Amino acid sequence: MRRWVPAPVFSSSDYKPKRVLAIKYKHEQWSSSGVFFLAIIGQAIGLGNIWRFPYITGVNGGGAFVLIYCAAVLIIGIPLIMAELAIGRRGGGSAVTTMEVLCKDEGCSKGWYAVGWLSLIIPFVGLLFYSVVAGWILDYLVQTATGNLQNLNNETSGAAFQQLTNNPYRLAFWHGIFMLMSVFIVAGGLRGGLEKAVKVLMPGLTVTLVLLLGYVAFTADFAGGLRFLFTPDFSKVTPAVVMMAVGQAFFSLAIAVGAMITYGAYLPKTVSIVRAAFVIGFADTACALLVGLVVFPLVLTYGLEAGEGPGLVFVALPIAFGTMPLGTLFGTLFFALMLMAALTSSMGMLEPVVAWLIERSTLGRRVITLMVGALAWLLGLSAVLSFNVLSGFTPLDYFEAFEGKRIFDLLDFFTANVLIPIGGLLIALFAGWVISRDAIAEELNLGSPLALRCWSVLIRYVIPLSIVAILLSSLSG
Repeated sequence: MRRWVPAPVFSSSDYKPKRVLAIKYKHEQWSSSGVFFLAIIGQAIGLGNIWRFPYITGVNGGGAFVLIYCAAVLIIGIPLIMAELAIGRRGGGSAVTTMEVLCKDEGCSKGWYAVGWLSLIIPFVGLLFYSVVAGWILDYLVQTATGNLQNLNNETSGAAFQQLTNNPYRLAFWHGIFMLMSVFIVAGGLRGGLEKAVKVLMPGLTVTLVLLLGYVAFTADFAGGLRFLFTPDFSKVTPAVVMMAVGQAFFSLAIAVGAMITYGAYLPKTVSIVRAAFVIGFADTACALLVGLVVFPLVLTYGLEAGEGPGLVFVALPIAFGTMPLGTLFGTLFFALMLMAALTSSMGMLEPVVAWLIERSTLGRRVITLMVGALAWLLGLSAVLSFNVLSGFTPLDYFEAFEGKRIFDLLDFFTANVLIPIGGLLIALFAGWVISRDAIAEELNLGSPLALRCWSVLIRYVIPLSIVAILLSSLSG
């Protein structure tokens, strides 16, 4: 039996991987590991943490859900991030080019190109509805800052949100403003756009979150929020809650949306992928929990409903901000926090498509980015109109699981519950069964055969079975 020997640590100067397919376009690399960590953490920290995590946690009972979610991040999320970054750095190009390179290197079927194509399709489709929600944030940021959301109750707050979604022109305007902001950043390139943006947005996000947390700790039921988030009630755990927690880990960590592979291609060999994956997982989870510690004390203090659902941030919280001391200031800070998180994620959703087109076009980055952004805005109008003009259009009513779902709902459902799990499944299978053991060992540099074996068991068996369970649960309704 052949004895496995761990690969040596390579420096960027002596790393010469085999390449069958030449990459004609030479991508930039991150200027430092610190900037890479800011960018990749920013990509993971988005509306999944600040909008989706609080309401999903509230609906599913709090502490027990949080515990399962943290376990899913550790056992499923972090190993998959390691796989995506390793694949991206090994291939060195856009997601599609990376898969072409690796498939030729490994001599495997072209069918695995699907991993690359999904890594373009998923972020682009997600951006169509993500930017609409980000448009809501921009509107609420302005409304809160100007004092237009003062002294609301359940009825008037719900009516204010309904007034926004019923107005197609207002929605389309803010949807367009957010898309322009994302395009402006990505058009500047890796160092001139993405790096400059994360150097401002990530510290800003951190400071804003700390300020909100400090304020809530002294003015709201902070102890109650702690109990809700960290006291597990296992009587509320059902198979559906477990599947929801695992699915939230996927959504929150931005797994299988193309950014990890694309950002990994810009990653120098000197940066540890294992360290990066654990930093991303820890930072993303910490952000979600801290946002929970901002939201739930306010919910408990002002008698709001923790299980409000998707409207928790846009209907319930404005009631608190409209009546609490310094509510205008801290409400504005909260929606500014959401906007910064949305921007750091949207950059990573736009970049995979832009990077692929740059490799295959003579057009410049700015023109390509503007074209992709314009197309996303135009197609995203279908999600905008699904709240008003096309509110009665539910095209998949023939299927019970999709009955009553509008275009926005279908985009959200298929992205989060179908495309992302399928993408994650294919990445796990490719990293675990197709790419050579030596190649993955070289990229991960885990340092011991036992660590590599543990990772292999997770990526080959545990993660694929978990993802199949998520898919079956989602599609069965």
